[in-house]
Amino acid sequence: MPAFVSLPARAEAQSQTDVDGEETLSGSYLAARFAGSERDSDAAVTYLRNLLKLDARNDEVVERAFFAMLVDGQVDEAMKLADRLVGVDRTHRIGRLALAVRAIKNNQYRTARSNLALSVRGPIGDLTATLLSAWTLYGSGNTKGAIALIDRLKGPDWYATLKELHAGLILDAAGREKEAGERLKQAMEIDSGSLRTVDAYARWASRNESIDAAKEAYAGFAKLIPNHPVVQEAMKQLDAGKTLPPLIKTPQEGSAEVLYGLGATLGRQGGEDLALVYLQLAIWLDPQHPFASLTLADLYEQLKQPEKAIEVYRSVPVSSPLKRNAEVQLAVNLDAIDQFDEAKEHLNAIITANPKDAEAIVALGKILQQRKDFAGCAKVYSQAIGLIPEPGKANWPLFYFRGICNERSKNWPAAEADLKKALELNPDQPHVLNYLGYSWVDQGIHLDDGLDMIRKAATLRPDDGPIVDSLGWAYFKLGHYTEAVTELERAVELMPQDPVINDHLGDAYWKVGRRLEAGFQWNHARDLKPEPDDLAKIQRKIEAGFDAAQTPPVKKAEDDKAH
Repeated sequence: MPAFVSLPARAEAQSQTDVDGEETLSGSYLAARFAGSERDSDAAVTYLRNLLKLDARNDEVVERAFFAMLVDGQVDEAMKLADRLVGVDRTHRIGRLALAVRAIKNNQYRTARSNLALSVRGPIGDLTATLLSAWTLYGSGNTKGAIALIDRLKGPDWYATLKELHAGLILDAAGREKEAGERLKQAMEIDSGSLRTVDAYARWASRNESIDAAKEAYAGFAKLIPNHPVVQEAMKQLDAGKTLPPLIKTPQEGSAEVLYGLGATLGRQGGEDLALVYLQLAIWLDPQHPFASLTLADLYEQLKQPEKAIEVYRSVPVSSPLKRNAEVQLAVNLDAIDQFDEAKEHLNAIITANPKDAEAIVALGKILQQRKDFAGCAKVYSQAIGLIPEPGKANWPLFYFRGICNERSKNWPAAEADLKKALELNPDQPHVLNYLGYSWVDQGIHLDDGLDMIRKAATLRPDDGPIVDSLGWAYFKLGHYTEAVTELERAVELMPQDPVINDHLGDAYWKVGRRLEAGFQWNHARDLKPEPDDLAKIQRKIEAGFDAAQTPPVKKAEDDKAH
């Protein structure tokens, strides 16, 4: 369970009443700060509301409450504070952005531009303000001015795709077909891996060139990312002889697209807090945006907030082509909060409705694997593999994961066949090389080939702690204790908090006569909270030494990573 779940109780303790029975400023302030640091936006908003009641004129509290409400998706409440915020700081970037978005939602395009013009700028701010202002100019009937504004913007090379895309979208919405096609095609050529650019161009092509031209654009994207539901839905329409409407029709939709695109970029580049603001504003402007909600939920997953992700996935409209993706991820997050039965039931319902839904089947397999139902996950992965007519390189993970499940359920012949098949499909895959090589060495078979495989894996991934540990432990199993110490010391440097690796190093130290260091490593491994079975073995070694403890083979350290 993520740490933030228990935050309200801890924060509440900090926010206890004073001797007169009233909430204290310091308590609520500290609680709000702690909630913010833990990214518990619900608790942060609660404590900041308390602070606003206690100290309504405190400008810092107003700013913190405003930002916390935006991050938490309480946009209507945040808007009430935005006017106060810019009254204190006339050029407050996020305050002005919020007011501009509110004005766009209310068709007040001149007011929106005024707010954007007053916001403090930077690379993201310049692009945001320019693209939003362009959409407001289109809303005011000035398409020519909108395109000129975009074209005047100078900045980094990565601006280019968004500039061309939004210029094309504005022109397409305005009915200026020829110019729209030129700009949208340019956007697609710059970034052919972006579904939004491909979708925008293909839609234009279906209406202005031919249905075949639209299909060709989607087919190019499908080579990079097969079976995308948005593409599949579009192809169904095209196969039925139907043309596709413009991706964007209104200034509100266009502005939401700006905020979504930049929010997604910020989330990928480590700007999670600002990404949350952009995505929440995008959804507030356009609740039906097909990608903003999924991107927000994905960001919550990245921040280890599965409850928030579940809430967003449930909000995706049933009519959206992405609803099924949302349902699969919802189940994954249910499992993350230990609602395993509900998650399993959810995925089984999806699979029953469509027995060929490979994504749902694989998701169920991964959940069963994480829950150590190895016989169950092997069966489910077999179901997914059965859907593949001719396995290719992209399918190696399915055979690898089924191989792990078979090995863990004591079906070595099937496991070996799966791991060999995974290597056949992807001969240089380090995790497969490591797992098969280690398994051979551990069983005392194919020793030379097994060691060569692990060495190759370690060469391919020299900074991968579990793989380096496997190499060290393979040397140990073969009696090459000096080499084992060298590799295991390196593995501990890479993963100092791993109890299995520290335990392995202790064993190697013992074998080369470094008994005091062995004891230190075992004690350290014990303190790192190993699995119960491993803990008992470690304790025996601490008490009696390695030889007297007669420790059987220890579980592979790469197992956690493999899962």
